[in-house]
Order: sequence, then C-alpha cells, then structure tokens
Amino acid sequence: MSPSFLALSGERRIAVRQRRPAGAAPTILFLPGYASDMMGSKALALDALAERHGLGMLRFDYSGTGESSGRFAEGTLDCWLEEAEAVAHLDDNPLILVGSSMGGWIMLHLAERLGARVAALVGIAAAPDFTDWGYGEADKATLAANGELRRDNPYGGEAELTTFSFWQSGERLKLLDRPIDVYGPVRLLHGDADAEVPVEIAMRLKDALASTDVQLAIVKGGTHRLSAPNELTLLERTVLDLVPPSARA
Repeated sequence: MSPSFLALSGERRIAVRQRRPAGAAPTILFLPGYASDMMGSKALALDALAERHGLGMLRFDYSGTGESSGRFAEGTLDCWLEEAEAVAHLDDNPLILVGSSMGGWIMLHLAERLGARVAALVGIAAAPDFTDWGYGEADKATLAANGELRRDNPYGGEAELTTFSFWQSGERLKLLDRPIDVYGPVRLLHGDADAEVPVEIAMRLKDALASTDVQLAIVKGGTHRLSAPNELTLLERTVLDLVPPSARA
C-alpha cells in the first residue's frame, strides 16, 4: 500500500497509510514513538489485524521522519500532536488510539482533545512527560547551553538527537502532575525489563487517568520495544478485545 500525503501548514506533507473500516467498525490509529515511523513491526502487526477483522487502520509518519517531509530537528511534541489530530480527522468512525513510547504521550493528549470520538486507548511502553524524568540536570544544562543534546542510541546507529525546542514543548505538555481527562477503556502494556521507561511511569499513568476502566499488563522480560512475537500477539489480542464482536468481520 502506497502512502497518501496530507498537506499541513509550514509546507508539511504528512505520509499516511489508510485502511477503510467495514461499516461502523472502529479504526485503529497508531502513534509511533520518538524517531520511529509507521513501518515498524507493531504498526504492521496492527495493520494486518485490521485487514483480517474489517477494522479501519490509520498509520502515519511525523514530519521529519519516515516518508513525511521536513527535518527531524525541527520537530516538537506540539507539532507532532497537531499532525496526529489532523490524521485522526481522516476517518469518522470510532477510534482506538494505540501509542508506542512517545506516541503514548501524544495519544493521551489526543484523547483529551477528541473526547467521545475515542472508543479506547492502548499504550505500549507509554512515556508521558519523558522530558521531565528522562533527562538529568547535566542533560538539561547541555540542552539550554547548546540548543541540542546527542546521546547514545540504545539500538545502535546514529546518536539520538534531542533539541531544546522539543524539550521545551514537552515541558509545556506534561500530564502526570494532573488528572488526565480520559474516561473510556485504557490498556497499558509495559515490560519489566524496560531500560528506557521505568515501570514506575506506567504506575503513575494508571493512577493519573480519570477512567475507572484501566488495566496495566506487566510483561515479564519485556524490553522497551515490546516487539517479540509473543508481545505482538499480546498487543493484537488487547486491541481486538476492545472491539465489540458485532463490529468484527
């Protein structure tokens, strides 16, 4: 499936792959993590799930990543949240938001903005407020002094870049110090061997959500990616359980 492109302000062209739902079936909107894109194993597994069960699927690349236009260094959390909201309006059916890592942070803000349109949320190693707890004082001083910070990439390859403008946008959009106005079903998946997002963050998120229908699944041995075959099966089962049987093909 080739992408289509959504034109936004600032000459941004956001690459989107859309699978239309059958009838009133919900649509899964996948929100990638930091510096990730829509071609990862979790996004592809959910797209295959949607195809099998007649669900809609929306996946996209933030500006500056994947097939979308722009420079990654110019991206900010509020900019990428705006793009996620624009993509959400491409489909009128109920939405199941699935956010991976930083995408879990965007997912929460998007759910507050969209309100009743959101049927359910699934967070995969969700990382709200990581500009707060994910950077030490020395890192923050480097960001302020140099305008950027480069740290070793835990997955190898090029160093991980954080810009001061991204860090500032994250600080403006912190969530964990207030009630999060989400009231529908929320499922959180988190590995107990996640070296990037401590399980404590998942516990704080569980408690901050206003919803009374929140379940947190701790995956033994699960790392931050949660993309092993058994972990992808858990993700698929979690999402499908949120779809009414009458809405599945």
